[in-house]
Amino acid sequence: MLDLTQDVRTLTAAIVDVESVSGGEKALADAVERALSALPHLKVDRSGETIVARTDLDRAERVLIAGHIDTVPVAANLPSHVEGDLLYGCGTSDMKAGVAVALKLAATVPAPDKDVTYVFYDCEEVEAERNGLTRVARDHADWLSADFAVLMEPTDGVIEGGCQGTLRADITVTGKRAHSARSWFGVNAIHGIEPVLARLNAYEPRRPVVDGLEYHEGLNAVGVRGGVAGNVVPDLCVVTVNYRFAPDLSIEEAQEHVREVFDGFAVSFVDAAPGARPGLTHPVAAAFTAAVGGVPRAKLGWTDVARFSALGVPAVNYGPGDPNLAHQQGEYVSLSKIVESERAMVNWLTK
Repeated sequence: MLDLTQDVRTLTAAIVDVESVSGGEKALADAVERALSALPHLKVDRSGETIVARTDLDRAERVLIAGHIDTVPVAANLPSHVEGDLLYGCGTSDMKAGVAVALKLAATVPAPDKDVTYVFYDCEEVEAERNGLTRVARDHADWLSADFAVLMEPTDGVIEGGCQGTLRADITVTGKRAHSARSWFGVNAIHGIEPVLARLNAYEPRRPVVDGLEYHEGLNAVGVRGGVAGNVVPDLCVVTVNYRFAPDLSIEEAQEHVREVFDGFAVSFVDAAPGARPGLTHPVAAAFTAAVGGVPRAKLGWTDVARFSALGVPAVNYGPGDPNLAHQQGEYVSLSKIVESERAMVNWLTK
């Protein structure tokens, strides 16, 4: 059982100690559902291991606060433990501290000045088709209807607007197979990737300003595969590149840019996900920024704010965890940051 009346720092530790590796979130989802269902001011629904709870106060605006309840595999870092101001354990930063803040808000702010939808979803850390938001958007899109959304991803207590888009592409170089003892009869495809790597080394990434926030793009080789056998000159080599692009580009525009960079080579696209513009000019977003304080920055990475953007819901990332600690064996979160995040969110919902 989760006691939502306890201090948010203690609640965070309790949530961390319920193991919930992607695909194994049932125990935590059950506990979240039970705790929220006991609150008379919320309507609670469930889809798989995703729990959605909503106020229905007929407010002028509806906001959505979301957090994923799954983690990467445990790395001998459970149960949690405290050292000074730091809580160590799997998922502390990414993102059970943010989940704890959202649960605490759901329990202790029964009459916010705007209606609130709380979403606690599964399978964020794995392939997109398993993501709980994907399922809910497909089967219950009305559950995600809102004027503005806050995704409580780790941002170290700073508002991060929008997110980058991402794509992967295979750059294929061909050659001619030959016996390595008589290599001059062939053309070595692995040697042939040198100009591909040269273009990557010379690449100057864009740093565009989108809706007032500066994004820093990146184009990098993330894999090379080639070779037939120890005595064969290979006739094929593939360089896989990852392009992280600013949200002023569509997927199609990003793909065209990659084709231009590797003009003359065979380019095939493996996967892609769109970015999301910051949306900080929306009045509800501006009110959120004013309540939380600080100077927003661009999200350098992809997050589920892109899913909300695709639904027409402007969204930002904001959470107490440090993104640089995510997925590490020594992952931790600052207890004081959790308290600060809770206070800022209460201020926003009751201002």
